Amino acid sequence: MAEKAVARETLFALRETIARLEGKPVPALAAAAHEAFAVGGETAAQKARGFSRDEPPPLSTGIDAVDEALEGGLRRDALTEIRSQSLRDAGAASGFALALTACIQAEEDAGPALWIGDTVAGLEAGLPYAIGLRDFGIDPQRFLLAAPRKLEEALWLAETALSSAVFATIILEVRGNPARFGLTESRRLALRAKAAGRPLFLLRQAGEEEASSAYHRLCIEPAPAPARILLDGPLLGGSIGNPAFRVVLEKSRNPAPLSFVLEWNAHGRRFLTASDRQQPALPGARAARPGVGLPAFADRPGRPQEMGSLLAFGTHRRHA
Repeated sequence: MAEKAVARETLFALRETIARLEGKPVPALAAAAHEAFAVGGETAAQKARGFSRDEPPPLSTGIDAVDEALEGGLRRDALTEIRSQSLRDAGAASGFALALTACIQAEEDAGPALWIGDTVAGLEAGLPYAIGLRDFGIDPQRFLLAAPRKLEEALWLAETALSSAVFATIILEVRGNPARFGLTESRRLALRAKAAGRPLFLLRQAGEEEASSAYHRLCIEPAPAPARILLDGPLLGGSIGNPAFRVVLEKSRNPAPLSFVLEWNAHGRRFLTASDRQQPALPGARAARPGVGLPAFADRPGRPQEMGSLLAFGTHRRHA
């Protein structure tokens, strides 16, 4: 009898461990939570496990035009995709995701942030740096970094972190469009974020647009940083001011993509509007004064030569 009791307790412990790993409540706690939820009662633990009736307020950017396009702000209980078109824009995409993390950390009683980095993307784009995080407005003591070797481990870690309801923000970095991370996997993450009431930022480096369960998808590109503003008002010529991002809202309820240029003020932990001084040239478009401000070629002519036959030695003459 004693051996059967021990075996039964071991089986119950294994079931509870599996339920926690899958992001599911322990059966006994789940039954009690559903019963309490049916009669209208809510506790902090039930809210953390996804049984809350009310949705968390959206994360506002502080810019009215952007918040209006985002239906009040970014969802705190959903999957938001932040992508860059190429690895050369990885710093801008990472910086924008970290800026959103700093906005959340600025709130009272905000939990730590978890960055789940991709190994290959980290080798090419780098990893978060403690001193740089502090200068960017993030508390390094409340920022955890994980670098799993496999994509499956990264997905499992993201789901487990969401189910724990410990982290205020989770950033999952993925390079490109891997075949093992498709619509089914993004759906699982979106459901975990919805149940936990926590935001999950999918940072897709050098990835193309694809179908996913992300509530919003933002394409981030670096924008020209304006000059610093002196205390008496004028700009400091030749200086570099706040980092700027060109944000393209690709997936939302808006009928067409919208584009914004935002600056990040690390001291105030808030976004600012930035004037789009230098519009990128469209494919095939030519400048009004081509070649102005460009240095002369060092090893080739500055302009194309006329079409015609060329001789190897200009001193030779042709004989009839």
